[in-house]
Amino acid sequence: MPKDVDRELVNEAVQTIQMLSVDGVNQANSGHPGAPMGLAAIAYEIWMKQLRFDPTDPRWPNRDRFVLSCGHASMLLYSLLHLSGYDVSLDDLKQFRQWGSKTPGHPEVHHTPGVETTTGPLGQGLANAVGMATSIKMLAARTDPALIDARVFCLVSDGDVMEGVSAEASSFAGHLGLDNLVVVYDDNGITIDGPTSLSFSEDVGKRYEAYGWHVQRIDGHDHDQIAAALEAAVAQTERPSFIVAKTHIGQGSPNRQDKSKAHGEPLGAEETAATKNNIGWPLEPTFRVPDPVRVLFADRAEDGKVLHQAWQAKLAAFRTDQPEAADRYDALLERRMPDDLLAQLIAAAPDKEAATRALAGTIQQTAAQLVPSLVGGSADLTPSNKTFLKENPVIARGEFAGRNIHFGIREHAMGSFANGMALSDGFIPYTATFLVFSDYMRPAMRLAALMKVQSIYVFTHDSVYLGEDGPTHQPVEHYWALRSIPNLDLVRPADSLECAAAWAHALQRKDGPTAFALTRQGVPPLARPEGFAAGDMLRGAYVIEEASSGTVEVVIVATGSEVAVAIDAKKLLGEKASRVRVVSAPCLDAFERQDKAYRDSVIPPSARCVSVELGITQPWGGIVGRDGLCIGHDDFGHSAPWQEIRAKLGMTGEAVAARIETWLS
Repeated sequence: MPKDVDRELVNEAVQTIQMLSVDGVNQANSGHPGAPMGLAAIAYEIWMKQLRFDPTDPRWPNRDRFVLSCGHASMLLYSLLHLSGYDVSLDDLKQFRQWGSKTPGHPEVHHTPGVETTTGPLGQGLANAVGMATSIKMLAARTDPALIDARVFCLVSDGDVMEGVSAEASSFAGHLGLDNLVVVYDDNGITIDGPTSLSFSEDVGKRYEAYGWHVQRIDGHDHDQIAAALEAAVAQTERPSFIVAKTHIGQGSPNRQDKSKAHGEPLGAEETAATKNNIGWPLEPTFRVPDPVRVLFADRAEDGKVLHQAWQAKLAAFRTDQPEAADRYDALLERRMPDDLLAQLIAAAPDKEAATRALAGTIQQTAAQLVPSLVGGSADLTPSNKTFLKENPVIARGEFAGRNIHFGIREHAMGSFANGMALSDGFIPYTATFLVFSDYMRPAMRLAALMKVQSIYVFTHDSVYLGEDGPTHQPVEHYWALRSIPNLDLVRPADSLECAAAWAHALQRKDGPTAFALTRQGVPPLARPEGFAAGDMLRGAYVIEEASSGTVEVVIVATGSEVAVAIDAKKLLGEKASRVRVVSAPCLDAFERQDKAYRDSVIPPSARCVSVELGITQPWGGIVGRDGLCIGHDDFGHSAPWQEIRAKLGMTGEAVAARIETWLS
């Protein structure tokens, strides 16, 4: 229920946002004042007339989402959060970019109340917003569209629309007809190097028209134009909206407006004084919030609380009138799953030789039945990845009740889209492609790990055994490239049981993303020793073949398809085999989180150690030690049938046993 506000008060509110941003950047002696100054009027119109929010409950499921894709303009968002009554104080604004503050250099979700996603790498926020808007549509379709009708508002910069990820995501949003998505483009014509014309001359609005978006062009400082454009945008049906807003970076600064120096450095005392004098703002105090402005924002926050209370009443009626739909709603928001998930997935695991992509795909069908939140798809490799959820439709324009998503050949946007879904309510997203193409997804995967969101990455064709397609498609460095990302778990299962454990691990892990590395070629089912506990698979590494003598002198640590090779090699070591233990390590990340006692019980410190994994070997030194033996492949692959590659690279049981024999002697 936005009210008509005196234009002078509106101007004072906009200047408050601008000057809080300027003062914050000056105090930190670091940051980006220009974009907040240029975007303040647009942000005011979104927050004061469109955005449905309640600062007392930042996670209200039907809140509108505000995504600042140009995360370098973070002081704009922090100023809005403070003024709107979120738990962001004036002292927090004064601690901008300082150790442990609520106001880091770029917005961080789960760190600052009211921040919906972590942004900074340009283009990511826009792609997240597409995932959020789709997630809202899917939740509405599976519960009640009258209950879930949130919108997503996203601010983007010149840099955002230059990035390839935004092109991929925007194309997909137009294809899906996401009419609950409104993107405002801050077309200020300036980048760090100078004018955008140095490298950028396309008509961005025309590009978005080609994507199928509703496009408007406005003066980004004219409140009437901004308000009218936003009203027209939210009234759209079956099309996302893109508003090209011509703005002035550093608006009001006599010597920095429309200059690249306004982008990424403080105005400084002299230019700040000149700016405040130019717009009629008192030089002191800094971080000034006039009382009428504070009241204006407080009234708007009260409007949001009223909307939230009305929605709570609607939710109560929904529970009474539609109990089955209400249970679906609760199951989705809780991301509900059975306590005995691992046991049920093991029961569904095929006891046969097959590629782990096929075994994991079979188990995934059961996982989807047990976990209604599980949704996702592949980047145009569904038949190869084996990830299509049977008996479930595909989402499409106007049809969002399905659980399968065809992402097209858009790996980067797929990863960022999944982050947006994971940050929204109701869903655990999975994505799928070949492992080598994780390179295209890496920026989104790193952000998923940073944000601690539950995204699942199903990567198949996990080694040079991909075969005939050759080295362009054969991953060799990728296991360790993924393991090197903090808080991302890589699971490389050896057989069907470990595929079940992989799915259980990924679904039960709430505080970070999980990636699977799955084979193209078949692997045999593996026997477990007496006393084997299935839960040990979730601990990342466990003994799969014990030293029969009771004395462990050598430990062979292997992953994925090389576990069977390691077991074969042990059997060929003659009398030494009785003192050799084989450890399967499907998830080294999880293993490293175990206590020292467990780690030492699996890999005794006194034992000599061998690693067997068909990829680069250098990082294994941290596990096997300086005197250990690392067996793998430290070069690119070859185009040939996988069996021939295996023989040429010496990854058979016989060849591995011979290398171990030589090393031991």
